[in-house]
Amino acid sequence: MYHVIAPPPAGAPFPGLYVTPSEFAEQMRALKSAGWHAVTMDQLHAYWQRGAPLGAGKPIVLTFDNGYRSQYTQALPVLRQLGWVGDENIQLSGLPPSQGGLSPQQVRGLIAAGWELDTQGYSHANLPSLRAEELHYQVAVTRTMLQQRYGVPVNWFCYPSGHYDASVIAAVKAAGYVGSTTVIPGWASPAEDRYRLHRLRVLGGTSPEALLSQIAASRSAAPAPSEYVGA
Repeated sequence: MYHVIAPPPAGAPFPGLYVTPSEFAEQMRALKSAGWHAVTMDQLHAYWQRGAPLGAGKPIVLTFDNGYRSQYTQALPVLRQLGWVGDENIQLSGLPPSQGGLSPQQVRGLIAAGWELDTQGYSHANLPSLRAEELHYQVAVTRTMLQQRYGVPVNWFCYPSGHYDASVIAAVKAAGYVGSTTVIPGWASPAEDRYRLHRLRVLGGTSPEALLSQIAASRSAAPAPSEYVGA
C-alpha cells in the first residue's frame, strides 16, 4: 500500500505516507530480485477463482491510494521499466492538481499502461458514520460514475482509512464489487473473506530489506476483524 511517492514537505501531517522516488525504485528492484512480480486485483481473483495463470514467480499487488499525481509521475515510470502494473484506488472527487492530485488525463494514462482502476469512494469519507443514502452514494453511485467516465469495471473497493463495519461491507457487496481491501497488515489469500483482504502499508524510510522482511512476517497475521473503525 503506497500513497505519495515524493519526499515529505515541511509540516506534512502524515510524513510516513511519503516514500521518496529513490526508495520506491530500490524497493521495486528488491522485489524483482526476490522473485516477485506485480499483478492486478482482477488477475489475482481470476487465479483464485479458476486458476488463470499469473506468470512465473510470486505475485504481488501494488496498491496506490487516494490518487496522488506522483503515482503517475514517479511510480508509473519505475513499474513500466520492470514491465509491472499497479492498482490505483482513486477517490472520485479527486485531489486537486494544486494539491498533488491526478488529472483525468493521468488516470487514463495509468489505465493505458495496464494499471487497474479501483476506488475509495467519492470523497474518502468515514463510511461507518454515514446514513444509508450517503453510504450508497459513496460506494455504489461512485462506482457507476467511474465506470462511465473511464470505461473500466472498477471491481474492488478500498475502505477509506481502512474503516468498515457490517453496514459498509453490505453496501460494498450490494454495489457489485468483487471484494475490498483493508489497512489490516497481513497476507491476502483465497481462504480470506474477500471483503476484508489484508494489505501492508509501506512507510517512508523502509529499506528494501525491511520491506522483504515485512512481507515474510505477514504470513502469520490473524484474520482481519469483523469491523475496523480506527486504531
